[in-house]
Amino acid sequence: MTSPLLRTQRAALGACVSLLFLAGCVAQSGDKVEFLSRLDWPAQAHDLGGFSGLELSADGRRFIALSDRASLVEGQLIRTGPRLTRIEQDAPRPLQNRSGTPLTGPQADSEGLAIGPDGQMFISFEGDHRVWAYTGPNRPKPLDSPRAFLGFAGNGGLEALAIDDQGRLYTLPERSGQLIHPFPVWRYDLGRWQQVFSIPRHGGFLPVGADFGPDGLFYLLEREFTGLAFRSRVRRFSFGEDRILSEETLLETSAHKHGNLEGLSVWRDEAGAIRLTMISDDNFQGFQRSEFVEYRVTE
Repeated sequence: MTSPLLRTQRAALGACVSLLFLAGCVAQSGDKVEFLSRLDWPAQAHDLGGFSGLELSADGRRFIALSDRASLVEGQLIRTGPRLTRIEQDAPRPLQNRSGTPLTGPQADSEGLAIGPDGQMFISFEGDHRVWAYTGPNRPKPLDSPRAFLGFAGNGGLEALAIDDQGRLYTLPERSGQLIHPFPVWRYDLGRWQQVFSIPRHGGFLPVGADFGPDGLFYLLEREFTGLAFRSRVRRFSFGEDRILSEETLLETSAHKHGNLEGLSVWRDEAGAIRLTMISDDNFQGFQRSEFVEYRVTE
């Protein structure tokens, strides 16, 4: 019979092994990225909030940020060395509907942003789940929506939107229905949407932002709300025509590390490293913040 003392020692040893294993997992994830800087973007600078989409120029300097109240802000990110130090922005521009008036109400929940090589903008919306193409903020062209979009939860629709080097759009709903269900990935090509494959769901993280990097890989920003704070995760995938070829986790933060990160843009810096620039949604709450956050992929 095993003595109580021996059982206690074995339990303690098991706990230590578990902690070491978890520490190793965190270290392994941390080895893939390096935190560079974060920079607050005060509300008085833009009179907006709720930033959910982000696109940067190829050199990482110019940006377009999308508010979830149907407005765009363009500007420039100023860095000193690798660190963000200042933000310069233009006046916000409201998105308009096809009648030429600003979007309001349920039609105005703009979430995802992708920009094609010709400068055309694509914006995904929640509530009335759809994607519109804009050649400017006042000339939308609705893309045909499949019937499946009607089944998305009102606040769990198309937050993540990305465009590949062939001009094909990719999106997925924020909610899959259950913790064990994967997230269906939809691709827009040749004038129609098609559900091409699914991304595995791990834990309570939900997809809120996406981008194709200059390496051709798909980067997915995910968020988990703990009840008190937000955690963020970034996964990277390579896609085939009808399947996922590879998946890896680059970043997984602790609670309170950052705000409610929702927008992601991936670019390559002068040293040739991939950078992840993200923006947070303050939910128009004074106790939350809008901020830019940057990491460098170190692999």
